[in-house]
Amino acid sequence: MTKRTLSRRSRTSLALLATGGVAAALVATSVVPASADISKTSHRKPTVVLVHGAFADSTSWNGVIKELKRDGYPVVAAANPLRGLASDAAYVKDVLAGIKGPIVLAGHSYGGMVISNAATGNSNVKALVYVAAFAPDKGESALDLAAKFPGSSLGEALQPVPWTQPDGAKGTDFYIQPAKFGHQFAADVPRSTSDLMAVTQRPVTQAALAGDSAEPAWKTIPSWNLVATQDLNIPAKTQSFMAERAGSHVVKVKASHAASVSQPDKVTAIIEDAAARTVR
Repeated sequence: MTKRTLSRRSRTSLALLATGGVAAALVATSVVPASADISKTSHRKPTVVLVHGAFADSTSWNGVIKELKRDGYPVVAAANPLRGLASDAAYVKDVLAGIKGPIVLAGHSYGGMVISNAATGNSNVKALVYVAAFAPDKGESALDLAAKFPGSSLGEALQPVPWTQPDGAKGTDFYIQPAKFGHQFAADVPRSTSDLMAVTQRPVTQAALAGDSAEPAWKTIPSWNLVATQDLNIPAKTQSFMAERAGSHVVKVKASHAASVSQPDKVTAIIEDAAARTVR
C-alpha cells in the first residue's frame, strides 16, 4: 500500500470515514460472549454480530441489542480494535469462527470496512448489514471512499494525537474534539447521551483509515444498507453509491451518523429483515 499523507483533503476524508461513531453507555451485560455455543441453547434464530466503528465502542449498539434480544436473537457485540484494517478484520474473523450456526453480521461506519473483510470465506455468515457504513471494493480504503463525494464536515472536528507502537514506531490516533462531537456525530441524540459518547470515544489510527480492502464479502453474501440521510460524516450520497454498487437492499432513514443510538428500532428492523430473508 502506498503511504498516504494527511493533506487537508485527506483529513476531511479521514474524518468522513472515521466515525464508527457513537458510544452510548448503557448495559454491556446484554451481550452474549463470543465463545458461546449457540447450538446448545434453545435459540433457533441466527446470531447477530455487531461491529462498531471509530470513536465508539460496543455500547453504541445497546438500544439495538435490547430489541434484538427481546425478539429472541442471540447477540455478540465485537470489540473492534481500530488499529489497522487487516488486523481488525482478522480479529473479527476469529470472533466469527467461535460462533456456531448462521450469522447476520452488521457494521457501523468504519465497521463496514471490517465486516467486508472479516466475513470472507465464512459460510455461516448469511447476510451483511451496513449501518451508515463503508462498503469498500477491493483496493479501496476508508480515505478513498471518504473523498469520493463532498458533504462531510468531519475533517475539521478531528484531533490527531501521536502514539508509540509496541515496536517503537510512531503512529497517529484520531479523536473527535469533544465540544464538536454532539453536532457532528449525534445531532439527533439527547445532549446528555452525546456528552457521554464524546468522553468515552475510542480513537482510530491513521493506518486503519488508510488500509486497503481485500476482496469484499458483499460480492458473495447478500447485503442490506441503512442510509442515514442527515449524516455529517459519511454523506448520504456516498452511502447510496456504495449500497447501489453492492446491490444491497436499501432503507433510508432520517438520522444522524449515530443511527444505532438515535433510532435503534429502525436499525433493528433492517437487521431482522436480513435475518428473515436469508436464514430459514
